[in-house]
Amino acid sequence: MRSSLKRFIIIAVILVISILLGFIVDIVWKGFEKKAHPNTYLEYVRQYAYEYNIPEPVIFAMIKVESDFDPQAESYAGACGLMQIMPKTFEWLTSDEHLGEHLHKNEIFDAEVNIRYGTYYLNYLYLKFDRNLDTALAAYNAGEGNVAKWLEDEEYSDGKGNLIKIPFEETEKYVKKVNNEIDAYKKYYYKDKNEVNEYE
Repeated sequence: MRSSLKRFIIIAVILVISILLGFIVDIVWKGFEKKAHPNTYLEYVRQYAYEYNIPEPVIFAMIKVESDFDPQAESYAGACGLMQIMPKTFEWLTSDEHLGEHLHKNEIFDAEVNIRYGTYYLNYLYLKFDRNLDTALAAYNAGEGNVAKWLEDEEYSDGKGNLIKIPFEETEKYVKKVNNEIDAYKKYYYKDKNEVNEYE
């Protein structure tokens, strides 16, 4: 009888310890994951999310994927800053055709400037491609010219403005990565908000 009781107590203690360890591991893992998904530059992200009607989680996700929050990041192709804008695109966006500020090329590395223009550019693409976020993301990565061609090709498009296949592997992976990061940012910072699809 005593040995049975002792065995039961031992099993119960092991179960309690296992449950507690599970909770601890879960908390630690969530803390690690949240740390890997910072909301640095929140002030700028919030300002330009509102100004250009791009939900905050989308902007954070793009910064995470594009530069991992390094304002001095520069890709092998020459894209610069937090949201990895190409210098030629930056020059075009600062021209009279768009915001008309004619900024110096070095300002592309300024965190606020980069977030502003990256967000503005995504909004431009979003509106250009019939308010389809995935298509806009593909255009941000591969260029609007390429995406326009894909949309005219029945091999890649459903004929309704949606890409059913992305021929550039890098762009296909990019769109998936950004969407995964959007989900992560919603999970860690926007649990009670439905902001990702609230475009006007």
